[in-house]
This record gives sequence, structure tokens and C-alpha cells, in this order.
Amino acid sequence: MKLDIDITECAQQIAASHGLKSSSVTAAIELLNDGNTLPFIARYRKEATAGLTETKLRIVQDQFENYQELISRKNTILATIEQQGALTDAMRQKIVDCQEKNVLEDIYLPFKPKRRTKATIAREAGLQPLADLMMNQQRIGKSRSAIIQPFIDGAKGVPDADAAVAGAGNIIAETWVEAPELRRWFFEQSASGKVTSKVKRGKKEEANKFENYFEFSDPIKRIASHRFLAIKRGESEGFLKIAIELDDEYFIRQLKRRLISQRDFEMHEDLVAILESSFKSHFLPAATQFHLAQLKEKSDQEAIDVFAKNMRELLMAPPAGKRTTIGLDPGFRTGCKVAVVDPTGKFLETKTIFPTAPKNDVAGAEKILLDLIKNHEVELIAIGNGTASRETDAFVGSVLKQHKLEVTKVIVNESGASIYSASELAVNEYPELDVTVRGAISIAHRLQDPLAELVKIDAKSIGVGQYQHDVNQKLLQKSLDRAVESCVNQVGVELNTASASLLSYVAGIGPKLAASIVKHRDAEGAFENRKQLLKVPKLGKKAFTQAAGFLRIANGTTVLDRSAVHPETYHVAEKMADSLGVGVEVMMLNPAVAEKLNALDFVDENFGEPTVRDIITEITKPGRDPREKFKAVAFDDSVNQISDLKQGMILQGQITNVTNFGAFVDVGVHQDGLVHVSQLANQYVANPADVVTVGDVVRVKVMEVDEARKRIGLSIKEA
Repeated sequence: MKLDIDITECAQQIAASHGLKSSSVTAAIELLNDGNTLPFIARYRKEATAGLTETKLRIVQDQFENYQELISRKNTILATIEQQGALTDAMRQKIVDCQEKNVLEDIYLPFKPKRRTKATIAREAGLQPLADLMMNQQRIGKSRSAIIQPFIDGAKGVPDADAAVAGAGNIIAETWVEAPELRRWFFEQSASGKVTSKVKRGKKEEANKFENYFEFSDPIKRIASHRFLAIKRGESEGFLKIAIELDDEYFIRQLKRRLISQRDFEMHEDLVAILESSFKSHFLPAATQFHLAQLKEKSDQEAIDVFAKNMRELLMAPPAGKRTTIGLDPGFRTGCKVAVVDPTGKFLETKTIFPTAPKNDVAGAEKILLDLIKNHEVELIAIGNGTASRETDAFVGSVLKQHKLEVTKVIVNESGASIYSASELAVNEYPELDVTVRGAISIAHRLQDPLAELVKIDAKSIGVGQYQHDVNQKLLQKSLDRAVESCVNQVGVELNTASASLLSYVAGIGPKLAASIVKHRDAEGAFENRKQLLKVPKLGKKAFTQAAGFLRIANGTTVLDRSAVHPETYHVAEKMADSLGVGVEVMMLNPAVAEKLNALDFVDENFGEPTVRDIITEITKPGRDPREKFKAVAFDDSVNQISDLKQGMILQGQITNVTNFGAFVDVGVHQDGLVHVSQLANQYVANPADVVTVGDVVRVKVMEVDEARKRIGLSIKEA
């Protein structure tokens, strides 16, 4: 009989393992099953889940998905074993009770259809009874040759006693290594071993970047994820050999104690030889495969977590705001592409200037830049941090200083901009413009609102992680999509200016509805209120309920539409205004008035205190941006390239990437420096992400400069 999904059972397991209330977990699962999005549940269904945070809801979601996968796998295994006629009541119960995927697969292994092995061939030759006899180890009272003689059959490929024992040995080795309890014991015990790597013969000269792993050894239990992924990359590129190293003598001795009990058995010596051989041929390869897979899964998850956290910090970077901005994509030979965008991000004008070598047309570049600043009343200049960025930054700085212009210049991380500018999305947005101009526009947009622009780019192309191309790509994409979704819904989206890319991450919308919203907006004009969303083709009540609270209309006909108050609770806000004797708009424009409200006065059977408190918070700060205030990084004008760096220098920089072994900092020389984890703070730091995040502006001290290898060692604790 097929196993069913039991939400109550699953909720109890999740609650017990994560210290949550079973009723909260059950409610969360039921809401998810009903098609509600996680951001919507976290923000607007707090009463149902007793206020489970987004992080805890993610745990519930992941654990429930794992539970569903486990049940599905159990059903597949039960059906397969039943088809073989081998499903006993005891076996069925063992499978039903199993709660771990690895253990479940070990139970299934002896029944799993497999390729034709040496053991299969031996069974076909009729050697299974001999193998059983040997594993039983019961003294028979016959000579060794007499025991083996009945199994010798040249027609079946068993010409002599040695062949019979060898065939039986293959069956025995496979039976032992597939025995679930023995297999789990061996895997647990072998976790005391080491991961080793060696350079392949003849590859040393080509593999310099992996020189730290030419003769490497680290305990399985302690190897750092970034080291393991580095070794795996070296292996995939054909430079390194990776292995698991155990204390062979110890494990063979332990296996003998477990598997060989009768010394007076006539084939005792044969059994000992089979065990010693099976350690190398079966147990060690199985343990190697298991531990390497476990380490890969663990290392992938750690790397993905780092990537997602960095991505979140980058997306939540403070926006410079709605100000007219110049985006500058620096270059030497082809010049610098200059693009002007208005406060809403609309493209206005483009020019090309050549302020650096080889043309050095400083005067011409200065005139063009001044004209653009004057004609468009530019307030911000965003300079891409790629080739020629520091030279271009110096030129712009001198122009602003000479003419005493109150324009803020900022060097912007342009990682991924070139990928966006050549994408189908960019072509659709700016079909008449050159790819380099699109890049300059993207740089300007990144300064105005990093979140709105970065969602247009494949997160994996932004480069704020480690080994992003080596980890499980499906899990990485899922994690990054979640990070983007979380940030977009946390900040909120202006409905009348948002791109389809940004809208697609709003809860309940997705790419198709986002495109439909933009198409409707282009055809019918700006939305005047949230209710008009229901006129968008294929956007039904369900999607509206999920999305509405995260969409803003700054200048609409309904003042509550500019806030995160959900339309389903507008009547609560209106009751609040009535209690104060003012209109909703007056209440929202006067925080001091709204602060007089008592949440408990507005609790009813549908909306409890958490939701009412959220409404009051939104009324006092309508449409507030949770991101921090914008702050520009001030690079040292005398430091433009790595050769300008000197040991002992104190510089200001910005953290561009955080890894498990430290943080990378841009100090304005085209090459990020590394602050090793040991240099992040005066006290011990276990996890760099605990003390620094992407986007942080920091003071660093230059500890080491290796110009030939383009390596810069920095310290925060010494600065």
C-alpha cells in the first residue's frame, strides 16, 4: 500500500528538530500547500503561524520538501522490492520507519537493480551456495577441497577450486559491503580518516594555481569547504588526484572481529583473504564515494550560503536615490561611454569621451562632461570599476574640483554589466543603443538603485561568492532566487516604474505576469490604484492577494497604496483614522497623530495584534525603505594601481566579497586585496560573515604586496 503525505507527522518532526510550535509549522505547511508565497505568509499571515520569521518559514518549506521527497522515494523502493517478491512485513516496516535518505538508500542497496558485477557472474555460475556456506562459517567435517569440489564446473566458467573461491569471494564482498548496518558502521568509523590530494604525474608545471594541494592532507571532519572545492576543481581540470586515506590495518582488524568468528571453520583462511581483499576492492571505494559525496554536499551548501548572503547584501546596498545620474563606462582605446539618466532611470543622452591614453583628449572630454552636467542638472556620476576606472575617476575628480561642482562621484562595481548589456533583455530595453552605451546606463542605474538593476542580471554572473561554477547549480540557483525574492519583497516595488525583471520577483507574479503588467501599463497608462491590477490579463484574485502588499503607487488615488498595508486591511486603517477624527491621508502625513493609536483597540476575529501593529508602523512611516543611507567610498587619489601600494599604508576601501577564509576589499587599484580571516578583528573570528558584509566601507592597512602575482594582503585590525 502506498504511503501518503502526513502533514501532522511532518510538522511534529520539523517542530521537534528546530524548536518550533507544531501548530505554527502545520499552519505554515497548509498555507504553502494552498499556493501562498513565503514572503506573503511571513508578512501578512503572522496570526496563523504565530509570527514565524521568513528564515524559519524557509526551514519549514525546505524540510517539508525533503519529507515529500522521502515519502516519494520510499514508495518507489517499496514498489521495486515488492516486484522482486522480496518485500516482507519486517522490511516494509523498516522502510516506513526510516527518516534518513542515506540510511534508506543503504536498506535498498541489496535490492537495487544494478549493472552486471563480478558477483552477478558468480551467482550465474552457481556459486551462491558456496558463498552462503562460507559466510555461515559452520564447521562441516570435510576437507577444503571436498567442500569446494561440487561447485567446480568448467562449462559454467569455474574450472578449478581457486576460481570457485574467487567467485564466492566476489559474492561475499558485495554482500558484506551492502549490509546496511555494517555499511553505516564503516562509514561512521571511517570519518576519522583524511582527505588527500596529489598532483598528477607530469602536471606540476601547468598546475601552479593548485600548488597548495600537490601534497595535501586534512582530516575529513575538519577540512574547510573552500579547500575541498579547490581540490575538486583541481581534479576536474585534470591536475590533482583526490583520495580518502584510512588506517588500513585498524579497519581490517575491526572488520575481522565483526565478520570472522570461527577459526576452526575449514575455509577460515580463505575467508580472511577475502576480507583483506574486499577492504581494498569494496569497503574503501564505498567509503571514499560516500565521504567525498558528503563533503561535496556540505561544501556546496556552505559556498551557496556565502554566495546568497553576499548577494543579499549587494542587493540591499543603499541606493543613491532618484537623482539625475551620469553612468561612465571607462575605457582606453575605445574611450569612455557616457550615459545620462533622469531621476526615474530614463535614458536621456549619450556621448563618448577620451580623457586617457592613447588619445588624451582631456580638454574635449572636460567640455562634454561639463555640458552634460549643466544641461541635465546632474547630481551623481557613477564610474564603472573596470579597465581605466581609476584614471577616469581622477579625471572626473579634477573637473569637479576645478569647477567647484557639487556633484558626487562614485566608483560602482560593474561586475555582470557587460553580460546584461549584451542580453536579450537589454536589447529589448534599448534596441537603438550600442552595447557599450547600455553598459553605461546599467552602471548609472546601479548607483541609483542597486536592487532594481541587479535583478536584471543572472546572479551567478555578479561574482560575490566562491566556486560558484563548481557547486550544485540547481541548489545555487534556488538559493539566489530566494535571496532576490526576499530582498525585492522586503523593499517593495513601485508599480508604475518597475521593470518586468523587478516585478517578476514580487510574490505571486513571476515572469509571465510581470510582462503582462508592463504591457498593460504601456497600453493603458500608469496604474492609479492597486485594484486596477485586476484588469491585467490573467492576473486573478489569488495573484493579486499575494502581490498587492508589496507593490507601491506613489502618486495614486488611494493614499494607502503607497504603503505596505495590504488592501485586505484597508478597513482597519480607515477605522484607525476615524478613531482619531481625521482622514487616512492626514493620519499618514502626521506620524505624531498615528502614534496615539493603541493596537489592541483594532484587533478583531480576522486580524490579530501582529498585523495591527504592522499597519500602525506603516502608517507612521509609509513606504519606508529598509535599506541604509547611501554613503560614497573615498579612495585615495594617489593610489591608482597595484604598484602605488606600499606596505603600511592605511586606506579606505569597500568590501566586495566575503568568503569562508576572509574578505576581499576594493582599494581602487583594479585588484581586490584579501583580508584573511585572522586579520578581520582583534578577537578570534570563526565566520567572516559575522563581522563584515559585502558593501561595508572599511579602513585597511596594507600588509603585503606581491605585484607579480597580483596579490594584496590587507588587515582591518591593524588599520
